[in-house]
Amino acid sequence: MFPLRIAITGTESTGKSTLAVALAAHYQAVFVPEYARQYIDQIQGPYTLADIELIAHQQMAMEDNMAAQTTSSLLFCDTDLLVTKIWAEHAFQACPIWITQELQQRPPYTLYLLLDIDLPWQPDPQREHPHLRQYFFEWYKKELIALQVNWVVISGIGEQRLHNAIEVVDTLLAKH
Repeated sequence: MFPLRIAITGTESTGKSTLAVALAAHYQAVFVPEYARQYIDQIQGPYTLADIELIAHQQMAMEDNMAAQTTSSLLFCDTDLLVTKIWAEHAFQACPIWITQELQQRPPYTLYLLLDIDLPWQPDPQREHPHLRQYFFEWYKKELIALQVNWVVISGIGEQRLHNAIEVVDTLLAKH
């Protein structure tokens, strides 16, 4: 049995990691953490496009390994290749073609949860663009529409955000 993969995606400081952990706990499922955070903490100096590629490969490998090992019916992914694509295009005005191809060829997530920008910005040394949140949010929506995947915006502050996500996942589970 393969788990239903749910990608938690969106711009910086929208609670992706918090939501991934909370959903996994609620459903007694597993989640794949965001490898980029760990990697960026370890490098000296600014990241490069080559770093982004390495991060993308590692994120996919972690996700595939977790999917192969889990007995859970759900796998929550605290980021996805769409985040990597947008990050590369914004930071370097280019995205390696293989990332774009993987986005289109890899089996799609059963559901993408696009997190709204309604949470207050939380400063963090790895976060770069507090003034561009609306810009990135719109970019994510355009990309998800272009991919023709199942996605929904998750809004709400605090427990309401989790509750809203649970309602969407429960609806998905009722269909499967």
